[in-house]
Amino acid sequence: MLIRVISVVIGYIFSYSIIMKHVFLIALLFSLAACTSDSLPPTDEPQEVPAVEVPDAYRDKIRTQPYPKADNELMINPAPLIVPQSQKTGEMLEFALSSSASFNTSETLVSTLQTGCFFNPHRVLKAGTWYWRFRSCAADGTVASEWSEAIAFEVTGDEAVFVTPSFADFVCNAPRDYPRLYCFLAPRIDEARRKVASHSEYKALLTRAATALDTNYQALGDLCSQASVLKAQAFWLYQAAYLTLQSCYADKLHEMLEAFCMASPSDGQLFADNFTSSDVAICCLLAYDLLHDRLDPAERSAAEELLMRVLRRYYKENLGYQENHIFDNHFWQQNMRTYFQIAFLLYDHPVYGSEVLPMLEYYYELWTARAPAGGFNLDGLWHNGTGYFPANVHTLAYMPALLSYVARFDFLQHPWYRASGQALVYSFPPHSASNGFGDASEQGDTPNRLTAAFADYLARETGDAYAGWYAAECADLVAQDYELRLYRMCADRTYDTVFPADASKMLWYEDTGEVAMHSHPGSTDDDLALSFRSSTFGSGSHTTASQNAFNLLYEGQPVYRSTGYYQNFSDAHNLMSYRHSRAHNTLLVNGIGQPYSTKGYGSVVRALGGSHISYCLGDASHAYCGVSDDPMWVSAFEQAGISQTPENGFGDTPLNCYRRHVLMLHPDILLVYDELEASEPVRWEWLLHSPVRFSIDEEQQMLTTAGADGSYVAVTQLFCGEPFSLSQTDRFRVPPAQITTATPNQWHLTATVEGSSAARFLAVVRVGHTGADIPLLRSTGNHIFEVGDWNIRAVLDASQPAALEVTHDAVPVVFSLGADNPQIGGTPYMRRYASSSVLYDEIDGVWQVQEAVDKTPVMTRNR
Repeated sequence: MLIRVISVVIGYIFSYSIIMKHVFLIALLFSLAACTSDSLPPTDEPQEVPAVEVPDAYRDKIRTQPYPKADNELMINPAPLIVPQSQKTGEMLEFALSSSASFNTSETLVSTLQTGCFFNPHRVLKAGTWYWRFRSCAADGTVASEWSEAIAFEVTGDEAVFVTPSFADFVCNAPRDYPRLYCFLAPRIDEARRKVASHSEYKALLTRAATALDTNYQALGDLCSQASVLKAQAFWLYQAAYLTLQSCYADKLHEMLEAFCMASPSDGQLFADNFTSSDVAICCLLAYDLLHDRLDPAERSAAEELLMRVLRRYYKENLGYQENHIFDNHFWQQNMRTYFQIAFLLYDHPVYGSEVLPMLEYYYELWTARAPAGGFNLDGLWHNGTGYFPANVHTLAYMPALLSYVARFDFLQHPWYRASGQALVYSFPPHSASNGFGDASEQGDTPNRLTAAFADYLARETGDAYAGWYAAECADLVAQDYELRLYRMCADRTYDTVFPADASKMLWYEDTGEVAMHSHPGSTDDDLALSFRSSTFGSGSHTTASQNAFNLLYEGQPVYRSTGYYQNFSDAHNLMSYRHSRAHNTLLVNGIGQPYSTKGYGSVVRALGGSHISYCLGDASHAYCGVSDDPMWVSAFEQAGISQTPENGFGDTPLNCYRRHVLMLHPDILLVYDELEASEPVRWEWLLHSPVRFSIDEEQQMLTTAGADGSYVAVTQLFCGEPFSLSQTDRFRVPPAQITTATPNQWHLTATVEGSSAARFLAVVRVGHTGADIPLLRSTGNHIFEVGDWNIRAVLDASQPAALEVTHDAVPVVFSLGADNPQIGGTPYMRRYASSSVLYDEIDGVWQVQEAVDKTPVMTRNR
């Protein structure tokens, strides 16, 4: 199994190279003049694509096998070595890593004893086969188990290289004085203080701090129950005191610390939930850091005891768990940063230091192993949904800032950070609603202030052009953010704000499993924006059961989008009308959707793009695989009083093929072509959702919607090889618990095919300002259509091999799916593989042929 990359330049010189095992993406780049009449070179007869074993999941929620193994394609060099928590039988683990299976070479690396279930080599691994093993030990080094079997894995040499300093290097440079939490601002703090009164955010800084000055802590009762509010106030006071050096703010922060320490919260209060304890700790650690030298011994001791209660409790819970969990939301949003900060404050304490230092090491190394974005995502996109990205921003900015300064290494060189500025632009454009997926992604018609602040942070620190443009477009939002305000008031605002001229019309987030298409990236006022999701992360956590779903926005407004309202993580509305597949622009099989599980996965297996056509293919054939068996969701269903039955949309299905091809014909036409197959006759339900009512023309199979403010008109015509019926409703299966003017009913359209084991759908979508802007669709028979200057031919007979062809009257662009050889410039192009996708389009001013077959996703679990 391999990829052949074939380049043909003038004279048609061929060069072949094998670049990846088990991956089938072919990029055949034929560099041709746009108007050339030369013949294309002949190629071999099309080959059949080798079959690929389909796993029951690509990712474990909780790791069950060591990582990496031979069937894992590495993402980072060096990869962390991770042992399932169940396989650690002693207090500590010892690791050995070698290029020799006998572990007897001079380059063999044997770790010190590790408290966690992982080890970071902190050195580049040369290309070739590597072996590692582990064994459990007691804290004193006594061996508790034999070495494991040698575990082999491959380093290709093509992996992204990201080698962080060892913990010893980090702690050697760590500060010993206070305040230290924002030591990375030290080079600029004196100048910032001199200029603070003239800073544009100075008034906002003092206004928020003044609000905190008015708080009467004695009147609040149980402080722990108010910790989320007090945490924000603690930030405001800390920032104002740190920058202005005015004693009133420090005094109030001192008063807050005294109130918490005197309250001496019980375990029931302090550990009511992990956010409560983290919020309390933030209040106390900010005060402890800023006021350390003015606190008397009793005050310091009381604060330290409270902080140690939190640190000890969660270190015991996190150790071994977090490195093996796919993504613990609260931990990575805020709590990890909090535990790290406590340990950073106390690592050199005369009493607690010996206990705290291993905790600090654990959290430092954990960041290297599993951050950012879960550690197995280099896309720059947030794998857990755009709606919850802002909840992670503070940590995503603070941790690399501190680690880089202390370790003297740029943690922002991680590939995820290097790609994140562009991802912001394409997933949540300025002046637009989000076109992403996941919990709360439907909220707001502009980016969140924290999202904008993160773009500003990236632009200042990396010079990323996309981030700089984004931040400039959202300058008012940036100024409203307070969580990164201290950083901004100490950092020079000098970065490029010009949108990159070479911006692509499509991005494929291969790790996350999403695709973004934009007709006019960087210009929301002209933009038709599509997002598509089919992800190996599956569904659950803050993602939804939306494999092979799409969202479509026009000029920043939703045209077709997922429906429902995020009011609760797992109430009845969430489970039945928000998270469920019925709420998304995807498919139901016998009324059944996708489970909430990593097993209910999809994958984007192809993507091609040029100036005129953007294309992707999602495969959700495995996504309809039964009920949700994750204990968290089983409990949620029980609490909501819902049974996972077929009547409620949960259960097994006979589906064996759901492949969705999506094409944007720039600038204003969208094609959705579905291949559907089952092992027995089923009811297919093709879903489309709109914020406004559909006008349905049954005869023309035409669906028309118009923006409530007259901002757009969208027309979709739907075709199928089988008879189908159309219906719509504005009722949720379960309505929101809180119904307000902000939760209007939405419209849900269903195209139903009854009793068929296979079906093909083709949707032709056109969007414009008015009906006059919508090009007419004319059928010339046999599923051949003309739409404006575009010509479309689709095979909708499910008994025949799938095929789709698109050409244009005015430019030589060609898209071809199927077995036939397309005509390019009057000459047949002999495709390399049967059923491949071929695109002839202009890329960077050069007309090129790209051919793709399915790419196998990266697997982070083991069979």
